[in-house]
Amino acid sequence: MQIRYGFDIALELAQPAAILAMMDVHSDCRHCIAEETELELSPAIAADRFIDSRGNIVRRLSAPAGSVSLRLGGVFRSDGREDEADLTAKLVAPSDLPPETLPFLRPSRYCETDLLSDFAWANFGAISGGWARVQAICDFVHQRLRFSYPEARPTRTASEALAEGVGVCRDFTHLAIALCRCLNIPARYCNGYLGDIGVPRDPAPMDFNAWFEAFLGDRWFTFDPRHNRPRIGRILISRGRDAADVAMITSFGAHALTRFAVVTEEIKEPAVVVA
Repeated sequence: MQIRYGFDIALELAQPAAILAMMDVHSDCRHCIAEETELELSPAIAADRFIDSRGNIVRRLSAPAGSVSLRLGGVFRSDGREDEADLTAKLVAPSDLPPETLPFLRPSRYCETDLLSDFAWANFGAISGGWARVQAICDFVHQRLRFSYPEARPTRTASEALAEGVGVCRDFTHLAIALCRCLNIPARYCNGYLGDIGVPRDPAPMDFNAWFEAFLGDRWFTFDPRHNRPRIGRILISRGRDAADVAMITSFGAHALTRFAVVTEEIKEPAVVVA
């Protein structure tokens, strides 16, 4: 299966500013790219590219005041399979976890485990089995939060999402991550593309999506409390402790988003006409 992906974003800057953009396909997944354009910047401005400690690709731009646009597109080869599930995946004691997973047990900007620990243990602590426990958290978050773009707020934390009962995909993800961490399950935030492949088409404009990965047994598994079902065709862009680690655009100066278009769609094979 091939998936077309890309973005067309414009910013208005009040003054010259450095910008960090984290919107490239993740370094772990670039072997699946069939083709990709170069990042198109308008106006043509100085930019460099580096990979951070979690494999995220970061672009650093030196932008002038005024309008700045960023465009990129490509084709991604997917195996066409749904997110992998393993109902037998086990919990791992913190003393036995690989060292690289330990940062994903700690509280972070949007995931306040200290505020949610009692709630997590009271509601999910008695559930046996690693997969069952994480899935129970996803079921709860999916049912507890109402999805609403108009009520999105960039400062909303996991505990606030729980109290308010509303959010967008990042809020669903932050709450699930925080509850997992409270129960000693490493969980990391993921941002990427997710098209309407194998599911009814969503009439809302296409956007980037957030989900998370939980460490069970001996590996990371994908979970998605917003959609709460296995999906096809995820394209990972970035991983971090929460959204603060993987902001798509960080400007060191005031900016306004003036255009935001994202595409993620399966490339359908042309019909074969038999004479």
